[in-house]
Amino acid sequence: MHSWPITIDDVRGAQKMLAGVARVTPMETSRYLAELVGAPVHLKCENLQRTGSFKLRGAYVRIAGLTPVQKAGGVVAASAGNHAQGVALAAALLGVRSTVFMPLAAPLPKVSATRGYGAEVRLHGSTVDDALQAAQRYAEATGAVFIHPFDHWDIVTGQATVGLEILEQCPEVRTILVGVGGGGLLAGIAAAVKPLRPDVRVVGVQAAAAAAYPPSLAAGRPITLERFATMADGIQVGRPGDIPFEVINTLADGIRTVSEESLSRALLVGLERLKLVVEPAGVSPVAALLEQPGAFEGPVVAVLSGGNIDPQLMQRVLRHGLVAAGRYLSLRVRLADRPGALADLLAVLTQVDANVLDVAHVRIDPRLGLTEVEVDLHLETKGPEHCTAVISELRDAGYVVTQ
Repeated sequence: MHSWPITIDDVRGAQKMLAGVARVTPMETSRYLAELVGAPVHLKCENLQRTGSFKLRGAYVRIAGLTPVQKAGGVVAASAGNHAQGVALAAALLGVRSTVFMPLAAPLPKVSATRGYGAEVRLHGSTVDDALQAAQRYAEATGAVFIHPFDHWDIVTGQATVGLEILEQCPEVRTILVGVGGGGLLAGIAAAVKPLRPDVRVVGVQAAAAAAYPPSLAAGRPITLERFATMADGIQVGRPGDIPFEVINTLADGIRTVSEESLSRALLVGLERLKLVVEPAGVSPVAALLEQPGAFEGPVVAVLSGGNIDPQLMQRVLRHGLVAAGRYLSLRVRLADRPGALADLLAVLTQVDANVLDVAHVRIDPRLGLTEVEVDLHLETKGPEHCTAVISELRDAGYVVTQ
C-alpha cells in the first residue's frame, strides 16, 4: 500500500475549492481519432482552461494552502509559460503578490500574458533551469514561498481534479492518456482515478527526445537526463519530480514515447480535424494514438493539457507536420543553365500535379559545372505516395534530385 498524503477526499476538497476559479473543461469526441483507433476517443480540453492550461488548478490549491504570514510574504515561481501564467492568476485571485522568473528567450505572448495576470516578471538566463535557480535564490533572500511546477503534494492534488472530471464526464472510460514532463498531472490523475476505478489504464506520454521517465522507472528512482530537447517545451523536463515519481511508479500503467514527427503531425491533426489549438506538449496523447492506434483499449480519453503555443513556433511545427504527413516536399534539382530549362522542369512537375510554392536558384557551388545550376524547390504534395511519384518522375526525366 502507498503512504502518500493524498486521499480522494482531499481531491474532492480541491475540486470544491476550485469551483468558480478553474473551468470544468469540456470533453469533446473525435470521429477521426475514433475511426483510427477503432473505439470511441474523447478529448479532455484543458487547452480551454483559464490561462490556457491545467496549471491553474495546482497553483491555486498550493497558494490557497499557505498561512496568512506566508501569503503576506508573496510567492515566486520559474517557468517558460504555462506554470508562470497559472501562478500569476492564482496569486492575483487570492490577493498574493507574485514574482515569476522566465528565461530571456521565453515567447513574448507568454511573458505578456503572465504580466497581464498580475505577476512581476523577471527575465533571467537562457534556460528554465537558470530561471529556476534565480527564483530559488530570490525565495531565500526575500522569504517569498517558492511554488514548484510539479514537485509538491498540493500541486499534485490540484491537478488530480482533472481525473475526477474525466470520471464524471466519461464514466465508461477504459484508457486515459496524459502528457508527462515532471509528472504532476499524470500523478494527480492516477491518484484520483485508480482508487475509484482500478480497471482504468492511466498511461503517460513523453517526447522521445526528452523522456526521463522510462529510465527512471526502470531504475526505480528519478534519473536526470544528460541531454534533452524537444519542440514540446511544456514537457521538456530533464528529471522526474520526486513526489510525482512516487505516485507514477506505483499507480500508472506505463509511459509511451513519441517522436518529434508524430508531435508535429498531431498538432496538424489538432488544427485540421479536431478544430482545436493545442501546444505540442498538450497534443502528445494524440501523437501516441497516431503512432500506435491499436495499442489502447477504448473508450480512450486523451488529455489536451495546454493550448499556449507561440505563433512563430506554430508556423515551424506546422511546416514540420506537413513534411511528416507527406504534404510538403523540399527538393534540390540540378539542371542545365540555359534559357527554358526551368520551364521544362516546371512542366514535369505540372504533369505529376505538384504545386510549386517557392523556387530559388543556386549557382555558386563548387560541385556545379560551369553550365549547371541547381534549383531549390518547395512543393505542396498530397501524401507520401505522391512525394515518391514526384521524385520518380523527375529522375525518369533525367534530373539529379536530392532531398
